[in-house]
Amino acid sequence: MGGRHRAGAEVLMVRRIALCDVNNFYVSCERVFDPRLEGQPVVVLSNNDGCAVARSAEAKALGVRMGEPWHQVGERGRGVTALSSNYSLYADMSNRVMRILSAAAPATEIYSIDEAFMDLTGVPLPAAFGRALKDRIRQWTGLPVCVGIGSTKTRTKIANHIAKTQPEHGGVFDLEDLSPEAQTGLLGGIGVGKVWGVGRRLQAKLQALGIQTAADLRDAPKALLRSNFGVVLERTARELGGEPCQVLEQIEPARQQIMCSRSFNREVHSYDELRQAVLTYISRAAEKLRAEGSVAEAVQVFIRTNAFKAVPQYARGVTVALTGSSDDTLTLAQAALRGLRAIYRPGYAYKKAGTTLLGLSPKAQRQATLFDDAAARARRDRLNRTLDRVNLRFGRDALRLAGAGGSRSWRMQRQRLTPAYTTDWQALPVAH
Repeated sequence: MGGRHRAGAEVLMVRRIALCDVNNFYVSCERVFDPRLEGQPVVVLSNNDGCAVARSAEAKALGVRMGEPWHQVGERGRGVTALSSNYSLYADMSNRVMRILSAAAPATEIYSIDEAFMDLTGVPLPAAFGRALKDRIRQWTGLPVCVGIGSTKTRTKIANHIAKTQPEHGGVFDLEDLSPEAQTGLLGGIGVGKVWGVGRRLQAKLQALGIQTAADLRDAPKALLRSNFGVVLERTARELGGEPCQVLEQIEPARQQIMCSRSFNREVHSYDELRQAVLTYISRAAEKLRAEGSVAEAVQVFIRTNAFKAVPQYARGVTVALTGSSDDTLTLAQAALRGLRAIYRPGYAYKKAGTTLLGLSPKAQRQATLFDDAAARARRDRLNRTLDRVNLRFGRDALRLAGAGGSRSWRMQRQRLTPAYTTDWQALPVAH
């Protein structure tokens, strides 16, 4: 079971990858701070408390579907606790888990907010390592995780699926512990649609060719897969067979854009309210931009009506180029407002607005222009640092642009929001 095999005097390192995945992440975060929710049906809703985006096993058993509008759940929702998405809490809990994983494994690739790949090559007894890691995360954060182990990323995904769906493994499963015959039997019992990267459309096409299971895909002629589906699916099949085709991405690629957009909790008609929303979104995008040490070359703004209602429709976006790359909130806000003025049309009921920062590059590599004022730029840098520090200490929007408004009644509706237990001093739980 170890990570090494001895052949004469030579030691061969056997590749092992683990995937650690938090179970029902949003729901589990809520349960950490409200143990009364354990064993109860719970759903977490999307923006404006619209659709189910996370469901506990108990809610799934009641028939609540992923993405189902909450108002359509009806009688199935009786006894279900529905909560608004608490993004601050989820982001902080994710960071805590990822720090544990990064400290435990030689190399880590964060794959999503609730899962990460780890390189366990050379780690003796990978399954025992996975069990110890699972217990550590549970003890340190309160979150339940499953760990799948395999020789490739695709096999690791399969192993994680087994760890989640077969309780007898205790949440940890090493696919490579099985004999080749047992592996074939296991893969033969997993539908091809469960394989990483095989979506619903692709599943139907594969089934039409007689490829019904993960084992069928592994054993399918590679030339057939390449000619019909391309090189990506061919690599997936090779990975199912144990041939590594994907490396661990230890360095996260730089983002090409930063978007901030939200649906309003009601229809918005006036330019003033749209201006408030756009200034709020561009301020948050600018804060993220500075946190990454980047600058942007252009600002994109869009507004749109509700496509799902029988009302006059209008959707428009525009990109405004900056005279020089910038991370300054005021500069980006001015560009965003120029864009909004260009696309706003009165007489429509707007449901959503958003901003996107484009052409990102490292601030350290910013090219100076003929019109640069070094002293003025230094003053703006100090202003932005102060803005970020105040909002970090006292909470988002403690300092904001005056044009972003005060009441902002258009803001996203979250009537079922739980406290930001880990990021807000005022929301810390109190023991009596």
